[in-house]
Amino acid sequence: MKAIMRTIAIAIALLTNGSLTVGILNEGMLIKEAEARVGRPMTPISVAGVARRTTRRTIRRTAVYVATLPTGCTTVVIEGTTLYQCGGTYYQSSGSQYVIVNVD
Repeated sequence: MKAIMRTIAIAIALLTNGSLTVGILNEGMLIKEAEARVGRPMTPISVAGVARRTTRRTIRRTAVYVATLPTGCTTVVIEGTTLYQCGGTYYQSSGSQYVIVNVD
């Protein structure tokens, strides 16, 4: 009886110490293989998710003003700022004129 109790005590000591735990975990007895779907937009570590959370667009005004917008402009909102996109150029309303802005 004393030998069984001593064996159990040693096993518990080794498990709590971590010496035996590493071997059990590495053998896959307790932890199965992870099956994360990296790359899906809603996974926390996906490339798309990280890019979406870390990318911020900056708007910098230039010194170029125009009186009227070119034809075919669309209204867009970037970082809470209303801009007018005309082709690859962005304009921001400034009083009665429009200033060309750079969106990075």
